[in-house]
Amino acid sequence: MYSINKTDKPRKPPLTSTRLLDQVRERLRYLHYSLRTEQSYVCWVRWYIRWHDVRRPRDMGAKEVKAFLSMLANVRRVSASTHRQALSALLFLYKEVLDMDLPWLQEIGRTAPSKHIPVVLTAEEVRLILTRMDGVTGLLARLLCGTGLRLREALSLRVKDVDFDRRVVIVREGKGAKDRVVMLPDGIRVALQEQLRYSRALWEGDRKANLPGVFLPHALEAKYPRAGQAWAWHWVFPSPTVSTDPQTGIIRRHYLYPERLQRALKRAVADAGIAKHVSVHTLRHSFATHLLQANTDTRTVQELLGHSDVNPTMIYTHVLKIEAGTTASPLGRLLPPTGQSTMSAVPLAGQRAKFC
Repeated sequence: MYSINKTDKPRKPPLTSTRLLDQVRERLRYLHYSLRTEQSYVCWVRWYIRWHDVRRPRDMGAKEVKAFLSMLANVRRVSASTHRQALSALLFLYKEVLDMDLPWLQEIGRTAPSKHIPVVLTAEEVRLILTRMDGVTGLLARLLCGTGLRLREALSLRVKDVDFDRRVVIVREGKGAKDRVVMLPDGIRVALQEQLRYSRALWEGDRKANLPGVFLPHALEAKYPRAGQAWAWHWVFPSPTVSTDPQTGIIRRHYLYPERLQRALKRAVADAGIAKHVSVHTLRHSFATHLLQANTDTRTVQELLGHSDVNPTMIYTHVLKIEAGTTASPLGRLLPPTGQSTMSAVPLAGQRAKFC
């Protein structure tokens, strides 16, 4: 019988790569971090090493990490969220890759997260924007406004995830690796079916050209080798061209380039004359706010947005309280209502006040 000491830390699998950045990638993929997190962490580690004249991270410590973070805050003036991301990347390097559980790792302070009020569009502003967008970008914008999906969630939709009979869209592997179900708006059913016909034509062309199937998450490609070539797994919004998979190097068809919608939305906002900082995520904020304006309960909105906690959802209720006028300004008790000018009672400089 073997005795197991519960206080012992679980052993990490040995790294097979010899180059440091490849070791960072290998460890991130072992822990199932997203591709975007992998790219960000590798970028920060590379910058950290080069900023210290290509010194080995094992030969550096708290002094060098604090100096690098201080440069980001004082010279580059990065935001608090960017500052925290850089720190997280360096902590991951030392703790997970180099396996250096040093005391100073916990002594480095983290910047406090900033709380920002989201930019929200009115129903009229949404209408003005959507009427100036057409084609696949117009359909994507309407899908985000009508379902509250994140951009990556919408772009990575598979054919099997759209259920026209039940009028739902199934979101697979959303933020936090969570699945959820959202409504399928009636206003985009016809356009979405037309988009699927276009996607089907690309899929048939790829099969005739014997191209590899689309990317499958985790080990599904090994478990079902031909699933990537099946119509059910094809993208709803495929890219018109094939590209090289950054992780495997395989040339295959990916989903639509995210910046395509971002550029189209920016043009539509400018054409509509809306003086707000509108991004693709603003459509998601507007979706949540409009649901709450329609008296939808907060718990339902939380589930539709995919929030693991109700606190992120509550920020939209705070915005609505001010918009609804439930909190009155004290200025109304000090000045008369709008339309009654009081400027005549104030003498101008250099003039005498006239009294009857």
